[in-house]
Amino acid sequence: MDRAATLAALRKVYDHSARLFVDSVGTEVSPRFESPIDRALLDAYAETVRTRPPGRVLDVGCGPGRIAAYLSRRGLDTAGVDVSPGMIEAARSAHPHIQFDVNPLTALGVADRSLAGAVYWYSIIATDPHRLPAVWRELDRVLRTDGIALVAFPSGGGEAIEQQDAYGSGAPLTLYRHSIEEVAGSLSAAGLGIHAETHREARFPHESAPQAILFIERGGPGEAALPSKTR
Repeated sequence: MDRAATLAALRKVYDHSARLFVDSVGTEVSPRFESPIDRALLDAYAETVRTRPPGRVLDVGCGPGRIAAYLSRRGLDTAGVDVSPGMIEAARSAHPHIQFDVNPLTALGVADRSLAGAVYWYSIIATDPHRLPAVWRELDRVLRTDGIALVAFPSGGGEAIEQQDAYGSGAPLTLYRHSIEEVAGSLSAAGLGIHAETHREARFPHESAPQAILFIERGGPGEAALPSKTR
């Protein structure tokens, strides 16, 4: 499936399931879907961004704006983008004080080097591993030289999970359990790297694989992006 067809299929699936997602998952970060570790890492990310010059943080693949709202309450200037107009409508309704726009992961609609940060909270799960380099090239384009990103995804060996009628939408959807090594390689090719890496086992009924959460920065290890080390 080419890129245009893939985007069209994604829009169909997520537009169809937007109301279901809001009803089942909600429009806020919740202990039902984010573990204490997940929330602690979101808090650590917010604290890290606050140590730097002010700037906008983009919730990429934002759905109904759960992460943008969570980080906004922790003092960050946030906005969100999603490929699905239905999800963006839900985000705007739930969080009218935050800007949300319809854009895919590979064309974020913001200026070069304009973002203090970006969060990809399970938003690369429908991205074919071979298309990850384009996602990270766009991140490299929009991220400031002192910016930092946070990426969360179910980890595995790169296997694909096929759904022929995703969420009753009549459209197919393929989800991926990306390998850490492949994610790291595609980040490195874009001039980005993993500064910190956390894994946890599946905790919730909707999880069937270990979960990975990565702090990403320009250049990767060796450049001090997180608070200074004392050990």
